[in-house]
This record gives sequence, structure tokens and C-alpha cells, in this order.
Amino acid sequence: MALVDTIVEVEQPEAPRPATSINIGELLAMEIEPRQPLLEPILSKQSLSMLYAWRGIGKSWLALSIGYAVATGSPLLRWNAPAPARVLYIDGELPANVLQNRMAMIVKSFDKEPPQADYFQILTPDMQRDGIMPNLSDPIGQAAIDVHARKADLIIVDNLSTMARSGKENEGESWLPVQQWALQHRAQGRAVLFIHHSGKGGQQRGSSRREDVLDTVISLKRPPDYDAKQGAAFELHFEKARNLTGDDAESLEIEMLSVGDGIKWTWRTAETSIISRIEAMIDEGVSRKDIEDETGLSRFQLKRTVDRANAERMKKIRLPDARKKAGGDE
Repeated sequence: MALVDTIVEVEQPEAPRPATSINIGELLAMEIEPRQPLLEPILSKQSLSMLYAWRGIGKSWLALSIGYAVATGSPLLRWNAPAPARVLYIDGELPANVLQNRMAMIVKSFDKEPPQADYFQILTPDMQRDGIMPNLSDPIGQAAIDVHARKADLIIVDNLSTMARSGKENEGESWLPVQQWALQHRAQGRAVLFIHHSGKGGQQRGSSRREDVLDTVISLKRPPDYDAKQGAAFELHFEKARNLTGDDAESLEIEMLSVGDGIKWTWRTAETSIISRIEAMIDEGVSRKDIEDETGLSRFQLKRTVDRANAERMKKIRLPDARKKAGGDE
């Protein structure tokens, strides 16, 4: 058998595309538009955020309300959407009838309806052919979602556990494909709000690496005196807030009330709530040590909170003597 010489063409790898750099002079001379607000002051275009809570606290109710406020250019709690913007709400777990009922109640709680039908788009499992949502950790799943996401100004992912289904939740590497997807949308001018669960320890479930790239991290927690009869009542805390300062970063105590066939959101600052609890305990003759234990404030924090309240109001709060218990001396 004759040997035949053959030439095999080996495909050469493409040279890596060099990264782009600019010098400080070029940076300072650039005309860069400021981020346009979506829900002032907590959400703006190109912001990456996370809202997380224990199951059943009310995070999806709040997330849906945030989406509707942005889509209609409406106020919500102490925030305000200055103009309507397009929202894509990606729901990973609610049955369609539950989602429909919630949205009907939320719509009735606002004065405005969406200016156009495409300002609030929803992806949800029951509307998919096989009942399965695309996997946000997978390039194919990302491409399926991006058909709709490219039309949005704000993308809300509710929630990470159901939408990102590759790898182990507590491993940072499993977050990287989702992070890259979010960064690409940010580069294209969109905002992303991730909804997530908290773990048994109270922190967001899984790798803390998720928070590195985020602008804002919001946690929802039950207040210490929570009663199950209250329904959706929680404290909202800003655990990370790159662009919030002063009053904008204050914790809030929030309650969702049923009003007829709609809902109503009420809020007050968490410090206002704590002051009310402190005054009630003082009236009941509770000792200073028990007030500290009940509120979770240290001796220094309790005094600072009371001093700040006294400086802002006519009626003064007088804390019990630290040396006395309720009903007598120590």
C-alpha cells in the first residue's frame, strides 16, 4: 500500500482582542451622561441590586410593586419613579393564577395604569410550553431571556434560586455566569434587580461573592415584636448602598395592608418605630436593661437613639435609671 502524504491544515487560534484603556485626561474630558433614575433614589439605569428575605415575608409583593411603580412612573413608599420605564419581570415560581391575583391587587393600589402594554412584561413558568423557565446560568437560557430583556430598562429576577440552576448555591463560581450576564446588561444601559432568599443565619443564601459587583443590597427582616396577624410586615435594611447617604439609607419599617380588593403600603423609619417601642416600655415601667434586651440596642446605642429623638421633638424621653430594675432597686 502506497503511503500518501497529506497536509492537515490546523486552525490557528485567534489572537486575543486587546482590552481598551484610556488615560486620566481622556476620562476627565469625556461627556458621560449621569445614570437616569428609575426609582429614586434606590434604582437607576445600569444599577445592579439585590433584595433578599426569608420565605413568606413579602419580598415578591414588594418586588412586583417596585416593577409596577417603575413601569407607571409612580411613587412607592418613600421612593418615586420620575417617568415610566420598561420593566421585564422574570418570575420563577408563582402559579399563573396567583400571579394574576397579586397583580390585580397591586394595580388597584396605584393611581396610574401602564402607559403602554409593553411597559410591564412578565415571564412566568405557566406561560412556557413545557412549564420550565430558561436557566439563567446557561448561555442558551440567557439567550432565550434576552429576547425580551433587550427591550427593558429594568430587569427583575424573582428569584435566583429558581432561575439560576447550575452548580452549588454556596460556591462563588456558580454565580459567575449570572454575574457576567448582569454586567453585559449594565454595559448596555439596563438595571437588574435580583430577588433572593435568606438562609437560616439571616444572610443572603449562598456565596457572599454575589454582593461584590452589586450597587445595592437590601434585606427584609421581621420586626422583633412581629405578630403573625400583621401579614406582610417587615423591616427594610440597606446592607450595601454605594449611592445612598443620609436619610436615603435609613432603615424602614413597612407593612402591607389589605384594602378592599387591593393593597396599601405603609411605612415609617425604623428609628421612629424603635422610639415608639421605647416610650411604650418606659410607660409600662420596664427597666433600662430590659429595654436594651427587647430592642437589641446596646447601652450606648439606646442613649444615642434617645438623645437624637429628644433633639428633634418637644416631648422628651426620660430613660429609667440604669441602676434600677422595674419595681425596685437592684
